[in-house]
Amino acid sequence: MRLATIRTTTGTRAVRIDASRAVETGHADVGALLADADWTKIAADASGRSYQLEDLQYAPLIPRPGKIICVGINYKAHIEEMGRDLPTHPTLFAKYAEALIGARDDIILPSASTAMDWEAELAVVVGTRVRNVDEDGARAAIAGYTIINDVSARDWQYRTLQWLQGKTFESTCPLGPHLVTPDEAGHGLELRCLVDGETVQKANTSDMVFGPAATVSYASQILTLNPGDVIALGTPGGVGHARTPPRYLRDGTVLTTSISGLGECVNVARRASP
Repeated sequence: MRLATIRTTTGTRAVRIDASRAVETGHADVGALLADADWTKIAADASGRSYQLEDLQYAPLIPRPGKIICVGINYKAHIEEMGRDLPTHPTLFAKYAEALIGARDDIILPSASTAMDWEAELAVVVGTRVRNVDEDGARAAIAGYTIINDVSARDWQYRTLQWLQGKTFESTCPLGPHLVTPDEAGHGLELRCLVDGETVQKANTSDMVFGPAATVSYASQILTLNPGDVIALGTPGGVGHARTPPRYLRDGTVLTTSISGLGECVNVARRASP
């Protein structure tokens, strides 16, 4: 099953995505839908207002998640090519909801940064409240998967040892377009990132050090995870900051983030006014 949050003339709405149309579930967004314990049945049985797929205007999949947890340094090939040892624990940091944009929205390049970089990632959306669960419990708690691009201000990220300040600039982070449930998403997904049509990142999600269930389990040892929480699972090699010379997003750059079976985000970078 596929779900999305769309913009309408009367506000955002959660919809089930079918082959040729989108059908309202009766909720303001996918986060509100997931808060209902019976969300899978509600979504499957939804028969509300319908829309043509080509007319959809996507909002961030989860407009205001309670938590956005991100994993850094999580693809084996990328770690090994940098000459590092594989980590024994996930490297975690956070983002805030103000950073999120929809799958077709503009990325706003802040006037404060001249080093905005791409990071294509698979994201998990939590569907069940969990705390201190093992990997089997974590796997059962996953509502589905989506696409996120953790666009990062490198000149702010590396000002200190803490990354947060470079990771959550407002209106920079595409999330969507769809939540795809695990039964439909499958495993070993192909991830790509294109900058103005050029492939800059390409990897298979099976190359992660810490996969979805392991990461959800680990995070649940720290704090309670709730329906609608988002966990971004890290990016492979190919980011602009690691290139010689470094390459960053510019005004007008088209950033395309795709994952097999999940769809794609296509976002144009626009420079904010000073």
